[in-house]
Amino acid sequence: MKRIALVLFGLLSWAAAAPAADTVIAIKAGRLVDPATGTASANQVILVEGAKIKQVGAGLAVPAGAQVIDLSNASVMPGLFDCHSHLCTVLGKPAGDSPRDIFGALLLTTLTDSTAYRALQGAANGRAMLEAGFTTVRDVGNAGNYADTDLRRAQESGLVQAPTILNAGRIIVPTGGQFPPRVPGWLQDPKNPDFRHYGVLQPDKPGLGNPEYFYADTRDEMTKAVRENVLYGARVIKIVVDDQPYIYSADDIRHIVAEAARAGMKVAAHCATQEGARNAIEGGVASVEHGFWMDDDSLRLAKTKGVVLVGTDFPASAARFLGIPDNVHAAIMDRVKRAHRIGVTMAFGSDIFFAPEGFTRGSFAASYADGYAEAGLSPAEILRLMITNAAKLLGVEADRGAIRPGLAADLIATPDDPLQNAAAALKHVNFVMKEGQVVRRP
Repeated sequence: MKRIALVLFGLLSWAAAAPAADTVIAIKAGRLVDPATGTASANQVILVEGAKIKQVGAGLAVPAGAQVIDLSNASVMPGLFDCHSHLCTVLGKPAGDSPRDIFGALLLTTLTDSTAYRALQGAANGRAMLEAGFTTVRDVGNAGNYADTDLRRAQESGLVQAPTILNAGRIIVPTGGQFPPRVPGWLQDPKNPDFRHYGVLQPDKPGLGNPEYFYADTRDEMTKAVRENVLYGARVIKIVVDDQPYIYSADDIRHIVAEAARAGMKVAAHCATQEGARNAIEGGVASVEHGFWMDDDSLRLAKTKGVVLVGTDFPASAARFLGIPDNVHAAIMDRVKRAHRIGVTMAFGSDIFFAPEGFTRGSFAASYADGYAEAGLSPAEILRLMITNAAKLLGVEADRGAIRPGLAADLIATPDDPLQNAAAALKHVNFVMKEGQVVRRP
């Protein structure tokens, strides 16, 4: 009898907590933009039921009792993607226009910020990204001891409002990772009094990379690193190929790619050198991250093998904020132009660790579209790399990244026309819907 009572109590509790039937939302779109084709349709109606798009078309009847959202003076499109984010890391801002030692600052974060605190930072940054129109992100690590997994779980359960997250867990690297073993200390650069940087105060601290990175040099260590990431909730594998004098070979990368594939995961490869990018492409990664110094042969090989370039190509305004020399920025823009001319598939990634005064993490990321406009990409091409190409790279094109029946209702709107000037329009996103829930209204 007691068991029956407990079962009945559980059923009654579930019934009390169960949501009411999904209300239909009817969105009236003045211009419905299709990023895949670079076209727009006028005066469309989007019917949303629950988290999904139910119907799309001109002249659709609005069901009785439906909530109506009038965006008839706006351009409506799928939500944006950021394929290279670091939600659970916030680095201090540089002083004035001085350049900064990113990895020195990252080391300090690793030493001083707990995993719990970084998860809270991730929740705040995720909300900022969502409000700016980024409804899906690939978080490529630097999240302490799997703060990114906890953030993803919190988003999926509705505990926090954030983009859909594909997280990388701990970044797999050769010994040393992205910084030499050291403890932080401010040193003055005698050649540049405005540039303070982190200096080596102690030469041998082998534990400093833990848990930020997973050091893996042998094949057994690489296998274990991939499997541990799978176990603790990663959805993509991130490797750093070449930030030390010793780099991963193409065979090393093939081994990691094969192990990741057994778990149904793709590999994203941070590449700081030409040789590293070449090894990553030959090793079969899904994407080269950064790849600033790739030559035309490597770009052609990437196109042939279907490797996506997530260039994290910052515009001139961000380069000035970061203290990046003009000639370096010009070289990066040249690589964008060459990749575009050769026909390499590109997807958007911001690689932002902080935001300047007057920006949120999300609005600063949106401003990076300026870089592609600087390089001469058309508005339609910019939208494709920020939505369509990104959705395919992340393997979620069957669920999101377009506006059609059955897909997630991840929608944004801007009063501007993104097919005339995408970079400008994306700075003015004033409506965001995430899986049927309105996050931001005009």
